[in-house]
Order: sequence, then structure tokens, then C-alpha cells
Amino acid sequence: QVQLVESGGGLVEAGDSLRLSCAASRRPFSRYNMGWFRQAPGKEREFVAAISWSGGSTYYTDSVKGRFTISRDNAKNTVYLQMNSLKPEDTALYYCAAGGWTKAQEYAYWGQGTQVTVSS
Repeated sequence: QVQLVESGGGLVEAGDSLRLSCAASRRPFSRYNMGWFRQAPGKEREFVAAISWSGGSTYYTDSVKGRFTISRDNAKNTVYLQMNSLKPEDTALYYCAAGGWTKAQEYAYWGQGTQVTVSS
């Protein structure tokens, strides 16, 4: 069982930046691909970004390419999502997940989420 805890969300203005963190409770964290998803009120959960177990491969949904960066520190059991040039449409509950790639059903472990609100 892998427990994931997200942090770093908040209320910001359009154009601002935030850095989300997701800490995993136990090893071997480095065996898992990790992903970030988000869910806005009344919408389906959507894929945001993924990073391979080694950090050598990343993948982003088109709407965040060039603005968001996913990274990981396996020594700290932590994955990050750096979000720049935030837009109101980025407002959502952001989840990290372990064990999949771009589809939510591929992931076995999920955090509780951290809220990101971007005002215009």
C-alpha cells in the first residue's frame, strides 16, 4: 500500500505560479510511474501530467504544455508539479497518483487532493 499526501495548493491570481508536492509514505516509491490529475466541479477527472519511475520520461495534456512541469525526487519519495502562468480554467482539485500513465484507471494509489483556485 502506498499512501500519497498532496500539498501546495492555494488561491492565486491569473498569471501566478504554484508548486504542488506529493509525498509517498513508503518505499519503493522509485518503482512507480507517477501522475497528476485534476477535477473541477461538475467535470470528469482529467489527466494533467505523468513522469516515469526514473524521471526520464514525462507527458502532459495539451492544455498545460509549456506552463506545467512534473518532476520527482526519489530520494525524498516526492513528486512535484510546478505550475506557471496559471489560468482560471486551471482551478480544480489536484490529485497525485501512483502506478499508471495517462489513464486514471491505470493508477492503483491516489492522494486526497489539494485545491488550486485561480482568480481572474
